[in-house]
This record gives sequence, C-alpha cells and structure tokens, in this order.
Amino acid sequence: MALLKGEFTLRSGRKSKYYLDKYLFETQGDVLEALGKSFAEKVAAIESESGGVDRIAGAELGGIPIVTATAIYSGKPTVLIRNQKKDYGTAKQLEGKIEAGEKIVILEDVATTGGQVLEAAKLLEEEFGVKVVKIIATIDRQEGARENIEGAGYGFDALFTKSDLGIDE
Repeated sequence: MALLKGEFTLRSGRKSKYYLDKYLFETQGDVLEALGKSFAEKVAAIESESGGVDRIAGAELGGIPIVTATAIYSGKPTVLIRNQKKDYGTAKQLEGKIEAGEKIVILEDVATTGGQVLEAAKLLEEEFGVKVVKIIATIDRQEGARENIEGAGYGFDALFTKSDLGIDE
C-alpha cells in the first residue's frame, strides 16, 4: 500500500527505485492505531530497561502522527520538533513541555541514513538538556540508519525493516 516503485530521490540525496510513502500509512486510522500500540509496547519495554521514559518526541511532519498515536496508548506526553524555528508567535522550534534531565524516546517514520533524527536528537540534548534514550523507526530501510544512529551513541530499534516487508530493490 505505501510501497511505490519508480525513480525517487531520498532526503539524503540518494536515488532509489522504491519509496516508502509514510503518508499512505500514517493517514489510515486503523494502521495508525496499530502503530501507536506497537510503539507504546516498545516504549514500555525501554522504560523497564532504562529506568524511565519521561516523554516521546517526533519531528515534523511524518513523526507527528506516530507520536500522537503512541501517546494515546502509552500515556506519555509528547514533544513535537519543527524542522526549523517558526518566525512568528512564540518562535519555537519545539512544541510541548520539556525539562532538562528528562529521558526521551524519539519516534521516526522511515529511517534511511538517520540524518534527520540525529539532528533532532542533537537539538534535544544540546539545547534542552535531555537524554535521548532510544530512537525507534517505523521502517528501517537498512541503508545505514542503524549504523549511523548507534555510531552517534544512541540505541536504535525499528518496528519493521526492508527485509521484514519483503522489499528487494
């Protein structure tokens, strides 16, 4: 349903013969409900392992629906990360409450190289003084995200991988 075949340019600039259109699954209520439950289970397991999770975070635009669905099932408050500070109103880059020292799990839609989610993790830790305890993607394209994220010192997990979904480029 969300797998498109053709010629695509990914956020990383790399060319691909397939594209996982997150909006085709993130805009389906039943799919989003199932994702929210699955992510909530992962967050609960992380909470048991790490001694706590204070909040879950997601970056615009694709991370917002999955963080919202997960909050419903986990009971965890959310933090929404803009790609850049808005230049009106409160001029924030982060929406929601956050306190220094909190433990955060970042939820990602589709992970290719992990570039965007690593930018979000850096922002949270450097500007807000929180600890990112894990990053979880809906789908890992298995093109370096795990290696880059773990290489930067973060734990990484995914609900599905390209292999799990039977995708062969």
